[in-house]
Amino acid sequence: MGAAGDARAFPRGIRSRRRRPPRVPGHGREPRRAHRRVRAHARRAPRRARPAHRAPDAGRLRRRDGLALHRRAACRTAHAGGSDGCRARPAALAPGPRPRRADPRRDGPVGDRRDRGRPQRCERAAAALEPRPAARGERHGMCPARSGGGPMTALVIRGAVAVLEAEGRVRTGDVVSVDGVVVDTPAPAEATVVDAQGCVVTPGLVNAHHHLLQTAFRTLPGTRGIPMREWLPAMAAAYTAAGVDPELTEIAARTGLAESLLSGVTTVADHHLTWPAGADTVGMARAAADAAASLGARLAFVRGAARDDPEEAALSAEAIAAALVHDCPGGVSVDGMLQVAVGPAGVHSDPRETFALLAEVAARRGLRRRTQANEVVDVEIARQRYGRRPLDLLDEWGWLAPDVTLAHLCGVTDDEIARLAAAGVTATHAPGCDVPMGWGVAPVAKLRDAGIPVGLGTSGGGSNDAGHLLADARLAMQVSALVGPQLPASDVLAMATAGSADGLGRGELGRLTPGSAADLCLWDVSGVADAGVADPVAGLLWAAPGRHPRTVVVAGRVVVDDGCLVSGDEAEITARLFERVGR
Repeated sequence: MGAAGDARAFPRGIRSRRRRPPRVPGHGREPRRAHRRVRAHARRAPRRARPAHRAPDAGRLRRRDGLALHRRAACRTAHAGGSDGCRARPAALAPGPRPRRADPRRDGPVGDRRDRGRPQRCERAAAALEPRPAARGERHGMCPARSGGGPMTALVIRGAVAVLEAEGRVRTGDVVSVDGVVVDTPAPAEATVVDAQGCVVTPGLVNAHHHLLQTAFRTLPGTRGIPMREWLPAMAAAYTAAGVDPELTEIAARTGLAESLLSGVTTVADHHLTWPAGADTVGMARAAADAAASLGARLAFVRGAARDDPEEAALSAEAIAAALVHDCPGGVSVDGMLQVAVGPAGVHSDPRETFALLAEVAARRGLRRRTQANEVVDVEIARQRYGRRPLDLLDEWGWLAPDVTLAHLCGVTDDEIARLAAAGVTATHAPGCDVPMGWGVAPVAKLRDAGIPVGLGTSGGGSNDAGHLLADARLAMQVSALVGPQLPASDVLAMATAGSADGLGRGELGRLTPGSAADLCLWDVSGVADAGVADPVAGLLWAAPGRHPRTVVVAGRVVVDDGCLVSGDEAEITARLFERVGR
C-alpha cells in the first residue's frame, strides 16, 4: 500500500466551491461555546484556506489549513443504534456515489449556521485516509520498482503525552513521517497533522503468530479446557464441516485483520495450516492477501502444513510465493505490505520430509521459516514417535537457524535455551492461547536473558478467541512471575513490537526511530481508567484492560480513526462471517 495521503489535495479555491453533503446522523448543532471556538479559529486561518466547522466530538485528524474530517460523532451514533456498529460513516469518509449537489433553495445557504457541526464533503480529503489501491503492475505476483516523481506525502503526530520510540526509549515531541517512513526532520508545511493530545504513541503492534482462519471458529462447544491431542481433531472436524475455501479464507482473514487493526495491531503473521485436498491453495493465499490490502494492514502469510503431502505442500508454497511476491527479496513486497513465509505445524504433525522440502523452497526464494515447538502435544508425540525431544529433531532436520522462528516453547530446559541462543533462532510467546488452555507457559525471561529475541502472538481464535495483542501482552506480563522473574511492562511492549518484527526479519517494523516504517498507534490515556497512573507507558498494560487505540496508522496512512475502520464496515464484516459459517 502507499504512504500517507497527499497533503496538497486541497485546492486553494475550495472555499468558494464548498458543497454541503447529506446530513450524517450524529452531526447536529454544536454548543454555543464550541461555535465561538470555531469562529475564532476561522478568523486565524488564511482566507483562501478557510476551515470547515468542527464538531466538538469530531475526529482528531485534521489538515493544517483547518479542514476537519469528522468521524467520532457518526461512529458513536451508529454504535448507539445497536447492530450497525460503525456503519454510519460520515460523507467525507464513506465510499460510494457523490452526494447530491447543494441547492440553496432546497438546503439553505451553504454558509448558513445550520451547517455548523456537519462534515464538509471533500473527496480528496477522504483519499488521505483511504489505503491506496494497488496500481497496475503492483498487484500480487509482481515486484515493481518504486515509482518516483509523485507528490510527497507527510504526516505529523503532535502533542502526545509520550512517544515510545523503541525499547527503553521514551520521548515527547512530534513524530513525522514522509512517504510512509519516520524521519527526524521538521514537518513539511503541507503535512497532515494528527492531534495526539492525551495519548501515548507507540509503534504499531506486530502479531507474530496468528491463525486467521480460526477467527471463524471461536468458542466452539467441546473445544475449551481439553488436552491438545483432543482439541486438534475437534477443530479439524469443524473445518471440514464448514468447507475451507478461498471465500471462507477471505472472510475469516478480513474479520481477524479488522479486529487486529482495531486493537492496535498493524502487522499480522498468519500461519495458515488448513489445506483441504484439491483446494485452490493459491486462491486461498491470495484471498487472505486481498483481505489485508482492503483494510490497509500488513500481512505475513505463512504457507504452513499439517499432515499435508510433503511434495504437494512444497509445490503449493512455490506457487504461492510466485503469485504473491514473485522474486521480491526476502519474500517481502516492495511496499512492505505483504510477506510470504513457510513452515510446518510442528514435529507432532509433519514428517522430516515436509520440513526438508519447505526448507528448500525457503532457501530458493529467500523466505523466512516458522514452526511451533514444545507445546504439550509436541513433546508427547515426539517422545512416542521418535523417542526424542522436539528441539532435538528440529536441530537434526536443520530447523534451528537464524531464519527460523519457533512459536510457543512452553516446555524448554535450560540446556535447550542455550542451544536455541547458539543457533540464532527467534521465539514467539503466545500466552493467550497456552495459558487458558493449560498448555504451558514459556520461560520468557530466561529466553530473553539468553539473548533470544522474543516476539508476541495471539495464536488463533480456536484456542484464544481474541486477536487483541495488547491484552495478551498484559497477560504475558502477569503470568511471567509463575516461571521466572516478573517481566516489566517495557520488556513486554518491546516483545509486542520490535521483538515480533525481528522474528519476521523486518527491522523496519515495531519501532519509531528514523528510517522505520510509519506504523503507529495513539492510545488515549486521558480517561478515568488511567487516572492516577504515574507511568503512562507502563499503564498501557497495567491499567485499562482491553483498551483500544484511538487512531492507527500503517505506512503513513490512517487506517483506524477515532476507533473506527477507515476502509471497512464492522457490521458488514461481522454479518458476512456469521452468514458463511451458519451461526
